[in-house]
This record gives sequence, structure tokens and C-alpha cells, in this order.
Amino acid sequence: MPDLDGVRLIGGSIVDMAGVSRAKYVPTSRLTAFQTVGMGASPSWSVFCVDGSIAFTPSLGVVGDLRIRIDPGDLRVVEDGIAWAPGDLWLQDGHPSPMCARSRLSDVVDRARAAGLSPAVGAELECTLLSADGGHATTAPWSPYGLRTSLELAAFLVDLMTAADRAGLVIDQVHTEYGHDQLEISLAPGDPVAAADDVVLARTLLGRTAAKHGMAVSFSPVPFTGEAGNGAHLHLSLATNDGPLLAGGSGPHGLTPAGGSAIAGVLDTLPELLGVYAGSALSSLRLVPGNWAGAAACWGLENREAAVRLVLGGRASAHGANIELKVVDPSANPYLAVAAFLGSALRGIDAALPLPPEASANPAEMDLDLTPLPSDQAAAIDALESSAAAAEILGAPIVEGIVSVRRHEVATYPDPANPDVAEALRLAWTC
Repeated sequence: MPDLDGVRLIGGSIVDMAGVSRAKYVPTSRLTAFQTVGMGASPSWSVFCVDGSIAFTPSLGVVGDLRIRIDPGDLRVVEDGIAWAPGDLWLQDGHPSPMCARSRLSDVVDRARAAGLSPAVGAELECTLLSADGGHATTAPWSPYGLRTSLELAAFLVDLMTAADRAGLVIDQVHTEYGHDQLEISLAPGDPVAAADDVVLARTLLGRTAAKHGMAVSFSPVPFTGEAGNGAHLHLSLATNDGPLLAGGSGPHGLTPAGGSAIAGVLDTLPELLGVYAGSALSSLRLVPGNWAGAAACWGLENREAAVRLVLGGRASAHGANIELKVVDPSANPYLAVAAFLGSALRGIDAALPLPPEASANPAEMDLDLTPLPSDQAAAIDALESSAAAAEILGAPIVEGIVSVRRHEVATYPDPANPDVAEALRLAWTC
């Protein structure tokens, strides 16, 4: 637990089915109560929508109450006088809520470990810097990955690193990205639950640091219609006591049989779980060929157009071989996205699924027999609702909640290509 000297408020947050962080605060003197009793929250917290509406389900309405509990060991100082910790949703009877995304991820991790696997997850966060009024932060010509564009943000980036150091967040890399005013940070890999916690923490620190520099941050999949979208790529590695599954084997590029089955499992469930990874009203605008968003349901070594990119291990890889899931965007609940990613890999291993043919070049230029991804958000949500894999990995209550929330988005924003939709949702996922 960090030094709480000078901390006056303790915040605990959860991420809802729409991918939005919701929080409550108590005076520091009530920290023990936040841990043991928890702070009350309506069941509606699980089905809040991006526009503040509530998408009640047949099994979740106005009756009942929940508790948000935090672990003091997870506290991080995120603002002068304020410490934050990720929260879990509990029922009043002392059991975890079936709608708690963080608890569900913990269950999936426990399943992996029970099978003798050690999973590790790392995240990449793309975001777009905005002016205080929600427009572009800069008007000068943008140089993707440019030294000039990054140095012009030097004061902001240095303050971001200072805030990360204070909060105990390990940032492996930061750079300006392809899109105008776009930034990407890479977080150090580790325990899957902690990795999802770090996503929430990183987004919070990005938002607070930007505000101090007169800017805002958008985590929208498409902040400006017709411009570059933001991803939230996830990296997964798996190992047993005998070594890693994605290196040292006799398969393509050193894959072991189980490593190949893990990739197959992720691809097998991808059409059904797309509503988890990229389920917002805007997500489909990003998932098109040529955006390096993984719009093709295939895998390939260092292939940025494939949904699953195999990152080669060896001397050039700081964290060893891993697979990157590129379809994930920042509208996803990070706990559920990681749970779906890991859970689908486990399904592939359990079923010993065969590794599909590799996309060794741009999938759009190859003759591959690929399973199509849902063509729009309504189809993605329908596929999620009927998915046995989603119910198995995430649980029926969570699937029901996601479907209800995302269908509200589809109904409210039926034309995602309308620039008004991008504007309306530009700050929806900002922490």
C-alpha cells in the first residue's frame, strides 16, 4: 500500500459493460469500511450506457443493491490528495456479483492456472489528444512517429511519466502514432487481472495529466469520422513448467502444439466475441482492411492486418513470444476483453484445435478461406447473444448485460458514419 500521507479521498471504481469507468469516493478514515463492507451501488451500475441511459435486462431492474469493495494493497495515488484502487462488485450476502467483470477475469485466470498454465498479459493504449473544447489538440501538420511531434509534447510526456512513477505504473514505451494528435503507450506485461487494472490506471493518468496541460484525451474507437481510429491491443503469453507455448516448439515459427491450439481457439471464437472486443456503435468504422486493426480473422507472424499477430521471441523481443489481439478497441471493458482472449485460448487448448493456415502477407491479397467477422454492430451483438463460448467464458448474466447495453447504442446511434456520432461519443470513454 502506498504512503497515504496527504491523501484525503479514497476512490474505488469498476468498469461497466459499456467500457466506462464508474467510481465512488470515501474519506481516508473510511478505508477499512471500503474494504470490508463496501460502498453501495445500484444494480444499474452494471448496465449504464455511454450516454447515461440505463439498459435494464429481464433479470436486472430497479430492485436490489451491490457493494463495491477495494483492496488497500491495490491503492495508487492518482491525484494530489486522492488515491484510487480497482473495485470488485459484491452482492449484499457477501458473494461476488455475477456481473462483476474483474471477478470473472479472476475466475478465468484461476482456470488457466489449474490447467498448469501461467498466463501473462500486456496492453497497448492508443488515444487522441484533444483541445479543451474537444477539437484537435494541434493544427500543425502531423508527422506519424515523428521526433518533432513527440518533442512538442515533451512537457506533457514528462509529467505523464512522473505521474506513472508515483502511481507505480510501469510504462514500457510511448510514442506519437499514425493519426493526428494520436499517442500510444505500451504497458509492461504481468498477471492478467493486474494488467487490466493497469489499463484503467493508465487511462486515468493520461486524462488527468492532459487536463493539467489544457487538453483532453479521447479513447473513442473513432474520435473523428474519416480519421485514424484508436485500438487497445492485448498481448498474451502462456507457459507451463516445461516452458513457453509460443516458442521452442516444432511448429511454424517455434509454436508448440498447444500454442497453435491457443491461436486456433482465439480465432474460432472471434466472430462470437467481437461484441466484447469491439462492441460500441463506432467500432465497426475502425475494423476495416488497411487500418492495421486486425479486420481479417486469421493469424500471421508479425502481420498487422491479421486479427492475431504472432510476435516472435528471441533476442529482439523484450518479453518473449506472444500473440497480439488487434481487434480490441478502447470501448471494451478491459477485464472482459482479457477474459475473452484468455478464455478462448484455453478453449482451443482443451479441444486441441488445429492451427489454421498462416496469413504470410496482407490477407486481402491472399486466397484464404477465412471465417467472416460480423458485418455491423447489430450482427456482432446477435452473434454474442447466441454464443455458447461467450456464456461459458463470461457467464450468462454478463453476456445479457453487454447485449442490452450495446443494443441501446445501436438503436441510439444507427448511423455510425454520421460525424455527429463521433462527436457525441468522443469523450464517452475518457477517465
